[in-house]
Amino acid sequence: MWRNSATLSFSSKLLSSSSINPNYFHYTSTFSIFSPTGVVEPALPPSYKHLYCSSAAPSPSPSSDSVIKLGFLADRSDAFRPLSSKAKYAINLARHYGRCYWELSKARLSMLVVATSGTGYVLGSGNAVDLAGLCWTCAGTMMVAASANSLNQVFEINNDAKMKRTRQRPLPSGRIAIPHAVTWASSVGLAGTALLAWKANMLAAGLAASNLVLYAFVYTPLKQIHPVNTWVGAVVGAIPPLLGWAAASGHISLNGLILPAALYFWQIPHFMALAYLCHGDYAAGGFRMFSLADATGQRTAAVAFRNCLYLIPLGFIAYDWGVASGWFCVESSLITLAISAAAFSFYHDRTPQKAKRMFYASLLYLPLFMSGLLFHRCLDDKQCLENNPERIVELSSTSQDVIESGEDQKRKMRHLTAGPQARPPVAFASVAPFPFLPAPYVAP
Repeated sequence: MWRNSATLSFSSKLLSSSSINPNYFHYTSTFSIFSPTGVVEPALPPSYKHLYCSSAAPSPSPSSDSVIKLGFLADRSDAFRPLSSKAKYAINLARHYGRCYWELSKARLSMLVVATSGTGYVLGSGNAVDLAGLCWTCAGTMMVAASANSLNQVFEINNDAKMKRTRQRPLPSGRIAIPHAVTWASSVGLAGTALLAWKANMLAAGLAASNLVLYAFVYTPLKQIHPVNTWVGAVVGAIPPLLGWAAASGHISLNGLILPAALYFWQIPHFMALAYLCHGDYAAGGFRMFSLADATGQRTAAVAFRNCLYLIPLGFIAYDWGVASGWFCVESSLITLAISAAAFSFYHDRTPQKAKRMFYASLLYLPLFMSGLLFHRCLDDKQCLENNPERIVELSSTSQDVIESGEDQKRKMRHLTAGPQARPPVAFASVAPFPFLPAPYVAP
């Protein structure tokens, strides 16, 4: 009872003293504050006083409620608000630049490039695939592709601003500065090339660097000069699977050119359909595409159909050269006939609907071709023993799954060397009406 009266008398004295000196609480708060338990806690720095007060400036005649708010900590969670706001700002900043880097890199297109490079790596590995080497090769390819796509957008910032399809990209929309984009592109390009040189070999790194230069400094400006840019871009798209093959095997052979040839001929109908559908957008952006000089679209459709026909013999060549089994020859022929039928339909009836059908057929063709080539690929035990004696990852479907070493391995090598030689590839291009395919050289 007496404690309550003492507390009330103390509060009344406190209020009466505050009426004499309005800044009483302002001064006393620099020394100590009262906790809800009645224990005096250490004083806080002046910069944190606003966290414990209901108002920045003390009232000359505060009420009893304001006295409690001024003297006691109402909500301790308020002390963490500056930290949470800084963390939220950092998260938003990272999210913003992450989104910009994603769009600058054209991440989905870059992942398609990585898929072709990874397929080439597996095809060039024989029986044993070094999973670590595959991951390093894909990572380096992704970085170089991101660099090339970023530089492409840096050089085409004015053109992209005029096109509906690209005006919301990071650079035309002003979400990121040009020096920032150049720094990003240069750093990831150099890092990707160095990674390939370190973890793969110099041949793969050289192919990556040359492809970056070809895409950013030849293909990109050529888009505003001459329609031949489409064929130059097809060469750019054909190099990544060759890069993967070189990273795995350390050299370039004729067998490694089958997938790059498929990528080259596939890109022509794919981009011809896109150029026909985006005819007006490319004209507004100032790009000299093949379809702009073809008002009726007949030449565009003819080029697309002709390059689809060039894809037909690739399945037989892969089988004849020992890269894939006969089943792949059948499957490749079927899917190639399907995309050729879509291209012929577009050639016969040049409408946006038929162009879209051919475009979607091209999107379906490439993953089917690559997956079929991987699934039906022929495994070469001799190449496996020569290049991967430790058998890092065994992909053979035979019952010989035990790692061989020492004398057993040497005996098997001698047996394979003394056995009958594999049938050399036939010079298919010398007898078929496709002069663009190189005739294989058979050593005597």
